[in-house]
Amino acid sequence: MSSATTAPDKNGFQTSAWHFAALIAGNIALALGPWLVRLSDTGPVSAAFWRLLLPVPILAILAWRARSPGPLDRRLALLCMAAGAFFAFDLASWHVGIERTRLANATLFGNSGGVILMIWGLIAARRAPTGQEGAGVLAALIGAAILLGRSLEISAATFVGDLFCLAAGIFYAFYLLPAQRARAVLGPWSVLLLVSLVASPLLLGMALLAGEPIFPGEAGWTPLLTLAVSSQIVGQGLLVFSLRHFPPLIIGMALLTQPAVAALVGWLAFGEMLVPLDILGMALVGAALVLARAPGKVGRVR
Repeated sequence: MSSATTAPDKNGFQTSAWHFAALIAGNIALALGPWLVRLSDTGPVSAAFWRLLLPVPILAILAWRARSPGPLDRRLALLCMAAGAFFAFDLASWHVGIERTRLANATLFGNSGGVILMIWGLIAARRAPTGQEGAGVLAALIGAAILLGRSLEISAATFVGDLFCLAAGIFYAFYLLPAQRARAVLGPWSVLLLVSLVASPLLLGMALLAGEPIFPGEAGWTPLLTLAVSSQIVGQGLLVFSLRHFPPLIIGMALLTQPAVAALVGWLAFGEMLVPLDILGMALVGAALVLARAPGKVGRVR
């Protein structure tokens, strides 16, 4: 049988070589986002605005083609508005952090929503963590402390950049909660379209208040167009195609390709070197992200 032939596993997941390739390629496409943010010569929040606004026509077509029979009632509209607001703060904080810290750190901390949701779930349930959950939280705390300490050794600006990216991870966790509820009824493309329509004007307002340049200068539109297409269309599209075919553990492990690719780009494009202590911190945070995606946990690849 061909390696591309779909075959269900014992848990009911139907996987093939195409699904696995799409899963990895989607993560790689998303991992290039921080590099493209740096290449653009708008402000970082302005880049987030164009990232969401430019793909809207394509998202509208995809949402129409995959439209769900579920109606957009008042409750779903409020969920999408809440998700859009949190996503706007997530991208604004993340893009600011990207320009102030190493790409690998930005990608890891920006994707920390899964770990934060696990901690939030424990607090909401008012229960002690299981052994696996406790190991995930401990690994996240130690790894984050190592990476933050290393950033503080490099410069105060890098440390502040890490904090912005950690804040983005918190906003991303609160974006996931309403977005996943709406996605179950409306479908992923409809929710992504509605979130983009809500978040983009908020990002434009933030960029204007911050006094950022809105339109690109000498760098032109290429970095912004590539960012919009690779993040919102290619990356999200490949993940929408592939995620339902894999258990959470495999998704969590595939997520680790993002900081690996970001670290490689940071080294090649910006000379950002990693020492063994950096790699240890990244490994611990990465392990926490995988543990946070154990069966039954809420999460999604950025």
